[in-house]
Amino acid sequence: MLSLNHAVLPLFRSLWLDWLDIFLQPLLHGGAALVRHGEGPLLFHFAELIAQLAVPQLGVDGAGSQIDLLRRGHHDRRGDAEAEQAAAAGKDVVVLKRVKRRKEDLHQSFISSSISPMSSPNRLRASSTGFVVLMSEEKAAELKIKTADLDVEILSGMDGLLAAASWKDSQIVVTAIVGMIGILPTIEAIKAGKDIALANKETLVTAGHIIMPLAEQYKVSILPVDSEHSAIFQSLQGGQRKALHKILLTASGGPFRGKKREELTGIQVEDALKHPNWEMGQKITIDSSTMVNKGLEVIEAKWLFDVSVDQIQVVVQPQSIIHSMVEYEDGAVIAQLGTPDMKLPIQYALYYPERRYLPGDRLDFSTLSQITFEKPDMETFYGLKLAYEAGRKGGSLPTVFNAANERAVAMFLGRQIAYLEIPEIISACMENHKNIADPTVEEILKTERETYEFIKNRW
Repeated sequence: MLSLNHAVLPLFRSLWLDWLDIFLQPLLHGGAALVRHGEGPLLFHFAELIAQLAVPQLGVDGAGSQIDLLRRGHHDRRGDAEAEQAAAAGKDVVVLKRVKRRKEDLHQSFISSSISPMSSPNRLRASSTGFVVLMSEEKAAELKIKTADLDVEILSGMDGLLAAASWKDSQIVVTAIVGMIGILPTIEAIKAGKDIALANKETLVTAGHIIMPLAEQYKVSILPVDSEHSAIFQSLQGGQRKALHKILLTASGGPFRGKKREELTGIQVEDALKHPNWEMGQKITIDSSTMVNKGLEVIEAKWLFDVSVDQIQVVVQPQSIIHSMVEYEDGAVIAQLGTPDMKLPIQYALYYPERRYLPGDRLDFSTLSQITFEKPDMETFYGLKLAYEAGRKGGSLPTVFNAANERAVAMFLGRQIAYLEIPEIISACMENHKNIADPTVEEILKTERETYEFIKNRW
C-alpha cells in the first residue's frame, strides 16, 4: 500500500500525459492523493497550506484535476472538464476519487482543489469510501455536513495530518508537505512503521538529527524524491557505502549563472522566475536562482547519506543531464543521468527496489552535444556559502537559514524587498541567532517563529 502525503505535486506528469497531476504542486491550497496497493484503501489527504512556497510544479499551473494510474507501461486517463472549469474560475475544494486496478499495481485516489464546493459531495458519492484531511476546520466542518450520508471520514488540522500519516493500512508515506509543519507528521509516520518517500527538504534540514536516528530505531527507510538526492541514492546502489569518499551534488546554475553581484542589482521577480531547464513553483525557482536551494540540498544530503557537509561538493552542470554523482575512495565516479523531469525519481522512490518501465523521453547520446561543468560562484551567490556554514555548525542554525530564506523569498515575491536582500536577510538572521546544539522539535519550531519575528521587526 502506498499513501501519497500532503500536497502531492504534479507527480509523473507525462506518463503518457499525466500520472499524478497534482503531486509536488505549490498551491495556496494544496492537493494530495491517496494511493492504494492491492485491495485496502490507503490514504490520503488534502491540505491548504502549500502557500506558493516550494516544490516543483513541473509545468502545471493551478490545481490539478486528475490522478491517473501507472501500470506496468500502461497509463489510463480520464479527462475532467468540470475540474478544469472550476480551476479556471479560481475555486478550490476537496474531492476524493478512487481508481481501482489490478492488485499488483499502484492504485490511487485523489483529492483535488479544483472542483467547486457544490460538486464535491456528489463526487464523493460517486467514489468509494475514503478519508479526507483539510487544514481549515471551518471547511472540514462544511464538507462533513454536505457528506453526512457518506462513509467518508473528514478530518482537519494537525490532528488530521497525524492521523493520515499513521494510517494503519498504508506502507509508505510520500511527504510533500511544505515547510517545517512536515516534521511532526513525518515523525508520526515513522513511529507507525511507514517507509518515507521524502519530498520535503525542511524535515531533514531542520530536524535531521531527530528523523534519521528515529528511522533507524523503527527500521523504516527514508527514500529521497528530490532528483539530486535520488541520483545519489541510485548511484550508491551496488557500491560499498563505507568506501564513499565524496558526493558531487549538481546544480543547473539557475537563470543568473555567470553573472556577478553588480549585475543582479535590478533583478525583478519576473527575471528570477525564468529557470533555463526546469518548470517549478515560484519559491523553489527563486531558491534555484539564489542557489539557496542547492544549499538546502547540501544539508539534506548530509543527513540522508551520513556524510559531513565538507564531503559534499556542489558542481554546476548547466544542461541538467547529470543529476548528481558519487566518488569512491579509489577515485571511481558513478553518476545518474537522465532528462530533466521528476518522473523517474518519483517512480523510483515509489517502487524501490524495483525498476519499472517508464514512458517518456530518453537521453539520446547520438545527439547530445555536450555536458559541461563549472565551479559555483559562492561569492555572488553566497546563500550557498551560508548553507555550508549552517550545515557545519548544525544545531538550530539550519532552521534559521531555512526560515529566514522562506520569509525573505516571500517578501521578494511580494515586491517588499530587493533580490539581493534575500541572502542579506539570511545572513543577518544567522548572526543574530544563539545556536542550540541539539534542538527538540519544540525548540526548532520556536526558532522558526523567532526568526520570523526578527525579520518582521527589522524589515
